[in-house]
Amino acid sequence: MSAFPTMPLLPETFEGDALSVDLHMHSTASDGALSPEELVRLCAERGLSHIALTDHDTLDGVEDAQKEARQCGISVLPATELSAQWRGANIHVVGLLPSGAVGTLVEGLESQSRARNTRAEAIAKRLEKVGLKDALAKAHARAGERPLGRPDFAHVMVEDGLVPDLASAFKKYLGNGKVGDVKSHWPYLSEVVTWILDAGGVAVLAHPLRYKMTRRKRGLLLDEFRRAGGQAAELVSGYQNPDATRDLARQLQEYDLLASLGSDFHFPGGPLAPGTMSPIPRTAVAPVWTHERLAQWRRQGNMA
Repeated sequence: MSAFPTMPLLPETFEGDALSVDLHMHSTASDGALSPEELVRLCAERGLSHIALTDHDTLDGVEDAQKEARQCGISVLPATELSAQWRGANIHVVGLLPSGAVGTLVEGLESQSRARNTRAEAIAKRLEKVGLKDALAKAHARAGERPLGRPDFAHVMVEDGLVPDLASAFKKYLGNGKVGDVKSHWPYLSEVVTWILDAGGVAVLAHPLRYKMTRRKRGLLLDEFRRAGGQAAELVSGYQNPDATRDLARQLQEYDLLASLGSDFHFPGGPLAPGTMSPIPRTAVAPVWTHERLAQWRRQGNMA
């Protein structure tokens, strides 16, 4: 795809620039509510110029998103959000993939699909013990052909009247440490990072402030992530506390990581829309798109 002549060049720093970037969003290829094409059109309506489609453990929606993006005059970077485990915690890593899925990432995505299916079966058995009948069949009926995730079970629990809303489903049954939180099937953090690097991509630690870790433990995570080859972390993910964001910026600088940002958008009507997120603090940390592996995408439009 040739460059879009009128597309703004992404800045080399965060200071003083109004950004039209969102590098973390989901479509119906995983657990989002909009098709890839619908998501791209919404991004265009909201004035975004550079986006990444980061569906869970798949790049299935990227081609459709890029076709629509060519009509809308915006750029879609191939990407995915991969699940991993670290010291008993479920950690997500966004792979920004200008070359798409190549190398060991191809087999890695296949193994993630198998792990997600096995995990879904384990979640279903646990939820059936607390009263959700035919949990797996109902979740599959809702999800169709795409891989199952915890939100599918949450929707079924709401539909069956076990909980009043999705937030309650996660708070009581599906959130971290709850009965439906199954982590054991995911690969280790270092393995996921290696897949992304082997594909010529940039590994980004997703929403590090959401893991409810102490500052010290988050530092251990960032350090191990960097030593495994990770190159960046999401400095801003949706809405977050400004003081916590400034402190995270200091940690990214300490561990020599670049900064990414995204809304983690899933569905219209919620608190977040594409491109909505907390302000970026004054920081010397460089944006993730300045990494040499993303240099061509930064200058041009869609990557094949």
